[in-house]
Amino acid sequence: MLTVRSAAPDDAKRLLEIYSYYVINTAVSFEYDVPSEAAFRARIENTLQKYPYIVIERDGFIVGYAYAGTFKNRAAYDRCCEVSVYLDKNERRKGYGKTLYAELEKRLKDRGILNLYACIAFPQKEDAYLTKDSVLFHTAAGYVKVGEFHKCGYKFGRFYDMIWMEKFIGDHTEA
Repeated sequence: MLTVRSAAPDDAKRLLEIYSYYVINTAVSFEYDVPSEAAFRARIENTLQKYPYIVIERDGFIVGYAYAGTFKNRAAYDRCCEVSVYLDKNERRKGYGKTLYAELEKRLKDRGILNLYACIAFPQKEDAYLTKDSVLFHTAAGYVKVGEFHKCGYKFGRFYDMIWMEKFIGDHTEA
């Protein structure tokens, strides 16, 4: 049975297990070092002060998570946010990411968020550390590419590009 719920600081250990794979083995995350459990717990706590941070469980075991964060720290951007999703490396391509994003979008829309942004590492040529899967996932979820930075991320002895993708989830009115 699948359940989506709000994350709690006590989920930090399991969420860090999921995230550490991407730090150590991929260029999906441009972090070089896995954060401590205490630092990861603080990230969850900080996010929950303003934005949703959710997990998806299969039979009570967390298999992925998604969260939103500040796009730019200015009041004019308060209707925008950046989103991220991570799945257990053995649980991809099962629809969990789609389920997480659908719930995240609902919660963000309820808070008056209109624009979602995803900042995605992108390889000019796929390699052992990075594929184009994240861009394909976001495209299927309704995101469109709005910008690209070239050779801005350096990991595993090579440079990667960064793509920004955008999705509108609400109506933009002047009032």
